[in-house]
Amino acid sequence: MATILIIEDDKRLAEIIQRGLGDNAYKTHIAYDGRMGLKLALANDYDLIVSDIVLPEMNGLELCRKIRASKPAIPILMLTALGTTDDKVEGFDAGADDYLIKPFEFRELLARIRALLKRAGNASMMQNPVLKYHDLEINIHNKTARRGDLAIKLTPKEFKLLEYLLSNTERVLSRSEIAEKVWDTHFDTGTNFIDVYINYLRKKIDKPFQTKLIHTRAGMGFILEKEQA
Repeated sequence: MATILIIEDDKRLAEIIQRGLGDNAYKTHIAYDGRMGLKLALANDYDLIVSDIVLPEMNGLELCRKIRASKPAIPILMLTALGTTDDKVEGFDAGADDYLIKPFEFRELLARIRALLKRAGNASMMQNPVLKYHDLEINIHNKTARRGDLAIKLTPKEFKLLEYLLSNTERVLSRSEIAEKVWDTHFDTGTNFIDVYINYLRKKIDKPFQTKLIHTRAGMGFILEKEQA
């Protein structure tokens, strides 16, 4: 679950963004001025920051520069009513990764956030291609998987499913989310292909071991977490 810091002095807009992101499984914190936004940004490990430019206490451009000086890798999306080319250039020069002009549709904001998080995740994987949980690990680069001392042979689709589970450990993933993220399709309740692939993974990942990692949450979906059998 990605954690996003929202820095916006319009409390109604901040709460709308927070509610919408929460509905899409993001965890959020809100700061209503630039100084508090900077304090939170430096004190916590956020996956992304959404910030207005016109803020009390400290404007968004100065805020962006200060955050970027301490945390150069964190994605920053600027929100503003200032839409000229010069305004955009100034925002990018301050260190923003993207720029969204008010008023905007929430689905566009969500698309920008997803793109920035994906880009940041890809960059992180290029630096460290190994995803690991408990004694299970996969290497994104060479597409290998192992649990403890046991090498596990996976089909391409099994590997992609396991990669998504390892990227979202200890979080319940619905069948519809898995269908969208792993199969790029909408889940058809009349089919059980996701359950079939989960069972394939269980036979390879869990069956030889006492500690089971892939669990079903009845009526909700699946979760990768450490539990004793």
